[in-house]
Amino acid sequence: MSAAQVLQPFRFMAKHELECRALDVLLSLQADPDYGLQFPLDASRVAEFLGIDVVWDQLPADDIGPLAARILPLERLIEINEAVLTAPAGFGESTLAHEIGHWVLHIDRDAVARLERLQGCGVAVSAAPFLCRNATELQGLEWQAQYFAGCLLMPRHELVARCGDRDLTQWPQLYALAAELGVTISNLTHRLGDLGWIALAPDSRQLAPGPLASTRSD
Repeated sequence: MSAAQVLQPFRFMAKHELECRALDVLLSLQADPDYGLQFPLDASRVAEFLGIDVVWDQLPADDIGPLAARILPLERLIEINEAVLTAPAGFGESTLAHEIGHWVLHIDRDAVARLERLQGCGVAVSAAPFLCRNATELQGLEWQAQYFAGCLLMPRHELVARCGDRDLTQWPQLYALAAELGVTISNLTHRLGDLGWIALAPDSRQLAPGPLASTRSD
């Protein structure tokens, strides 16, 4: 019996669409009285809200290389390599938010539901797992999931509320903000840079106001 593919065909998604997809999840979470919305965001509660279980386990490498995580669609399960637990604070949340991005953006949940119905009728079916690796260059599906994760953990409106009069060109201010949001400093600077609020010189730790710094209080 071959495993069914439940991965949607790749399509281009602009940053605006990815941000809106992340906000859809956050607004649905906020509207549910059993969950609500709090920051720093607990990504495991987001997964639970979406009907996904999460486990941290040893994931053996395959013929291609080590795995950071994998999604088992029919089990509605995200498995994350427990080695992530030794990474800097915030990396675990980012990894889980990344996998939630794959579930929301890339897994064909209608196809998963069909296989579940077939299983319920006693038909032997299976779905191919979605494998996620540590990539040095984020492209395609991986880039989309990572951008989604940044928007999920650091939505624009939450950043506006927290930045206030902070000088975002000062590293102590950024580290404090990263701690408040439960994210890594790298994730935070990428997000703020993408919003145009800061500019970080390549191969340097020198910060400057970004081209859209004046819009951060809008």
